[in-house]
Amino acid sequence: MRRVYSLYSTSVGKKYTMAVSGAIFVVFVIVHMFGNLKVYLGPEAFNHYAEGLREFGAPFLGHEWFLWVFRVGLLAFLLIHTVAAWQTSRQSWAARGQKYKKQEKLVFHYASRTMRWGGVALLLFVVYHILHLTTGTLHPDFIPGDAYHNFVTGFRSLPVVAVYFAAMIALGLHLYHGTWSAFQTMGLDGPRIKRWREPVAIGVALLVVLVNLSFPVAVYTGILQ
Repeated sequence: MRRVYSLYSTSVGKKYTMAVSGAIFVVFVIVHMFGNLKVYLGPEAFNHYAEGLREFGAPFLGHEWFLWVFRVGLLAFLLIHTVAAWQTSRQSWAARGQKYKKQEKLVFHYASRTMRWGGVALLLFVVYHILHLTTGTLHPDFIPGDAYHNFVTGFRSLPVVAVYFAAMIALGLHLYHGTWSAFQTMGLDGPRIKRWREPVAIGVALLVVLVNLSFPVAVYTGILQ
């Protein structure tokens, strides 16, 4: 344990922590996105998918046990990721005597600046998302067990859609910068890989953001009702 803490106390250790926890988050976001695409198959298919998640691991696990363990674990990884990012930034500022100025293109520089507040915003959004579409605490029309109804009616509220759009913008910038930086942190920085680093980062960010934003758009255009 002492060796782990000693490694984490270094800037390299914190960057590896960010890269690994960030990779877990990226995988979750992509899998979650593909799962939500089942909403386009209709109420029966989407509710069957949601029920399968709630019963995952049965009979060894109780109803929704796996989901809640997974949610707590995801929040823990997001918290670790956010703390590591904040501490890394503070170490960089202290080492240089001023905030680090990247000589990169404008889009990368802007995405980099959003990483500090973007991680906190996404952490808060995950909590809100659970309270809205999982527990129904913040969903006035919530019907337990009817995931399709909760999904569609949830996006009929303009304030909810506004929060969702803002969160997706933050997520897109975070995915772009995080994916780009992870290549370098993990040592994947050779000439052949370097030319694919930015296209892959942009592709991952655009895929997740555009697909996720398609859901509220589909509700308002009547595709989902």
